[in-house]
Amino acid sequence: MSATHGTTASLFKQPRAVWAVAFACVISFMGIGLVDPILPSLAKNLHATPSQVSLLFTSYLVVTAIAMLVVGWVSSRIGAKRTLVVGLVLIVVFSALAGASGSIGGIVGFRAGWGLGNALFIATSLAVIVASASGGFGGAIILYEAALGLGIAVGPLLGGELGTISWRGPFFGVAALMAVALIATIAFVPALPKPERRTSLAAPLKALRHRGLLTMGIMALLYNWGFFTMLGYAPYPMELDAQQLGLVFTGWGLLVAAFSVFVAPRLQARFGTAPVLYGNLIGLGIVMTVIAVGVNSPVAVIVAVIVSGAFIGINNTLTTQAVMLVSPVERSVASSTYGFVRFIGGGLAPFVAGKLADATSLSVPFYLGGAAFILAVFVLASGHKLVSAAEKNEAHGETVRPALERVGATPEPGYRPVIVAVGATEDATLIVDEAAAIARDTGSTLEVVHVRETAVIEEQAIDTEDADHARAAVLAHLNHLVAHGITATGQVLTSIGDHATAGRVLAQHAADVEAHTIAIGRSPRGPVAQFTDGSFTAALTHAAASTVVLVEPGRTPHRLTAASLEELRTKSA
Repeated sequence: MSATHGTTASLFKQPRAVWAVAFACVISFMGIGLVDPILPSLAKNLHATPSQVSLLFTSYLVVTAIAMLVVGWVSSRIGAKRTLVVGLVLIVVFSALAGASGSIGGIVGFRAGWGLGNALFIATSLAVIVASASGGFGGAIILYEAALGLGIAVGPLLGGELGTISWRGPFFGVAALMAVALIATIAFVPALPKPERRTSLAAPLKALRHRGLLTMGIMALLYNWGFFTMLGYAPYPMELDAQQLGLVFTGWGLLVAAFSVFVAPRLQARFGTAPVLYGNLIGLGIVMTVIAVGVNSPVAVIVAVIVSGAFIGINNTLTTQAVMLVSPVERSVASSTYGFVRFIGGGLAPFVAGKLADATSLSVPFYLGGAAFILAVFVLASGHKLVSAAEKNEAHGETVRPALERVGATPEPGYRPVIVAVGATEDATLIVDEAAAIARDTGSTLEVVHVRETAVIEEQAIDTEDADHARAAVLAHLNHLVAHGITATGQVLTSIGDHATAGRVLAQHAADVEAHTIAIGRSPRGPVAQFTDGSFTAALTHAAASTVVLVEPGRTPHRLTAASLEELRTKSA
């Protein structure tokens, strides 16, 4: 949440447990991209057809999909750390066995075990980082996002470099790096308490009874069908060696990371979730058609694959948010259900593509992948009203639109407060004190709004803090202010992933109470993310009728306007 996190320094003030898991996340997210550059080499050295090599994706992703149904059940019984450790052990063992294997069948089988370990790890890693974080939940989430982006971008590069030595290199490389992560996790991650309520084994499948979740899941299945068709088969018509393939997919990964973090929120804020997804899926359909038509032109395939990274980055960010918007079940259950359905599509696509390529030509799987992207548009359209209603807060079930909850005493009618938005960060008290000075100077009541957000990353959604913790944080601020003779009230603003909508909700609340000023602090995401269109800060500034100021300890408040946001963006570029 751009406006509510602490100083940049708090990002690095994390315990060793967070860094250990973040390192493991980087290696885990390298997984798929690491293998891509060596696919042609595998086929050549093991005398296998592309369709046989594609089973590396199928076994890995199908097992990951099925495992997503049980990881919540397992984690709620043995605890997050043990689940994490078991996942890491499986990855180390099976990636090493894959590297030592002498047949394509052996590698396919060991990749299945690797997929099981990856599911156990990925499903709990974000929760462990958040639970172990200090210096602000925001910093921990940023580290996770950074690990995701770094893994996606660097994985193909490392895979290409190791692949020049031997096709076994990437497998042994993962095993060695994950072994280091395993040791660090055992040594530094503390034992974490088990959830108070155990997850039912049947809960993820039962969740598919809800039309919204089923619709979005099918859309994601079709999207993954096209995506993994491209990932599994595009390397062959490029006619490049492992190192060159690594560079191509590194370019692709950089676009995935950049468009996921910086571009997707801006597009979502301007056009809405569903319209952006429509355009994005159509764009992917066009890219896949270009690959199919130009399958005999390596340059055309290379350019199309790299460009697809932009669309994939946007889709990865917005699809999970859309799932959380329409899901009337617990977010952990929704994440498991969504992961199951989408990975099934990703797992089956390479297998079917291989059979089609063997029976027809290499272009046919890409045409089918393009058709899957277009079909996903129609599936999304069938649930358009659900997504739109959720964004407008008309959906039933769990709150999906950012919502305010009063904490402490109810203010007197007609109060015109100074509002300060803060999060669970080390410098939150300092930001509140700066806002209190503004309230004192203007003779206003101070209203502390604690922003509690659900982090939505890839197929995962997790509350960065529970409701009780957020309320306690507000009460702590109020007690601190009372001790200094300052009249104050409090609110908790709960948000799911969409920073811009949360900013607009706060702006509307400020208008309703005729707030004198709205104060926000610096974001550890950095000025580029904080001041870009689609961020909490930008949306709040554009929508607010009140004066919005950026406050920093010891500095004069800086008024935010459309012009000053542009200046701040320019300075940070």
